[in-house]
Amino acid sequence: MATRIPSAGYSITLRLSVPAEASAVGRLTTAAGDAGAIVTALDVVDSDHVRVVVDLTCDTSDGEHAERVTAALRATDGVEVRKVSDRTFLLHLGGKIEVQPKVSLRNRDELSRAYTPGVARVCLAIAENPEDARRLTIKRNTVAVVTDGTAVLGLGNLGPAAALPVMEGKAALFKRFAGVDAWPVCLDTTDVDEIVSIVRAIAPVYGGINLEDIAAPRCFEIEERLRDLLDIPVFHDDQHGTAIVVLAALTNALRVVGKHLKDVKVVVSGAGAAGTAIMKLLLAQGVGDIIACDRMGALHPDLDGLNPSMRWLADNTNRDGFSGAVREAIRGADVFIGVSAPNILDGADIAAMADKAIVFALANPDPEVDPREARKHAAIVATGRSDEPNQINNVLAFPGVFRGLLDAQAREFTLDMALAAATAIADVVGADKVNASVIVPSVFDPAVSPAVAAAVTKAARRDGSGVSRDSAMTGGH
Repeated sequence: MATRIPSAGYSITLRLSVPAEASAVGRLTTAAGDAGAIVTALDVVDSDHVRVVVDLTCDTSDGEHAERVTAALRATDGVEVRKVSDRTFLLHLGGKIEVQPKVSLRNRDELSRAYTPGVARVCLAIAENPEDARRLTIKRNTVAVVTDGTAVLGLGNLGPAAALPVMEGKAALFKRFAGVDAWPVCLDTTDVDEIVSIVRAIAPVYGGINLEDIAAPRCFEIEERLRDLLDIPVFHDDQHGTAIVVLAALTNALRVVGKHLKDVKVVVSGAGAAGTAIMKLLLAQGVGDIIACDRMGALHPDLDGLNPSMRWLADNTNRDGFSGAVREAIRGADVFIGVSAPNILDGADIAAMADKAIVFALANPDPEVDPREARKHAAIVATGRSDEPNQINNVLAFPGVFRGLLDAQAREFTLDMALAAATAIADVVGADKVNASVIVPSVFDPAVSPAVAAAVTKAARRDGSGVSRDSAMTGGH
């Protein structure tokens, strides 16, 4: 199993008291480093002629490692550990988002316009023309982030309360990267009919629905039914966000190695929500061949026990009817895409792939193959981790996608929009910058979200699924 690398996700700050002598502070950083931590900051809090109080901040690899680092510092001569703070938990105290009014309410006149009696005129206008809600309410810029908590990150069925920190984070990312107001909607039910009914009932408030962390195969039915029922776009990010970013990354990876999508053989490990969406998008873009693998091995038409989505993959991929495990499937393959489980492959498996192989090992936090081993044999390696090059991160897609959908006042999310978004992300890197370590832009690149939004808006107007922002702002009350 690959050793985890210390990361900011397990950053701790220790308040330490040490003797007021020249070498004391140096012993702290040495002890932390010897314990495998990466020291990122050291701040003096207080001092006198006897003791110095410092805050030592360091990255660790997991909770157990943090405890070992703390123990090592506590065992250092003259060191008193006064407090240990987990910086991730501190960041989450009280939640990560809040509601802020867009208008001031400084006096009676402003209150009369924002609320009663003035607001009644706006209510009557919307009652007369319901479409006015898209320009006169938060519906114009608000998305519901909906989950039942059954597939939280890579952690599984944790329930709605434990899913809330993820949904809060999602809402914060929407605002940070695209100016979209989003709100968590964590449902205490796993019944498909009930979820569909609840989301349908709350939909008048929102300009779009982002489904999140709902287990397959129920997520497919929920999305399909809501798309039929609602006049706003429904987007399952675990499917379509992942697929968009994977296609963008693969587009640039193929540019680097000099291959074309129509000529390559792709093996995908994981036939759940993300894997299915990735494969469907690659098929729509004209991939040469795909072999879909799951726990039962490669999917093919003669395989028993397939659910409907797997049956579709079996019927539309694996043109040669290959039967076997993923380790056998990737022999001679040009591309491996993993959205499944950690450590299912090793370096020898990657060495058996085609020349100039591309490996996307996206399981988190531990990928399908150790990236360091994969890089010994593959031309390009990408993961879902922020501490490795070529991070495949959905934040490259979903903020810009919804910005474009809201700007176009789109009624649905379409395949053309997904393809346009992927192309936009790939092109942000630029032909002059793309290389084996840079196949996707940074998540903090300010050009990404506007480029994706513009591409999605253009696609929406081209296929007639939305109206322009300008037309939505004209006329009316």
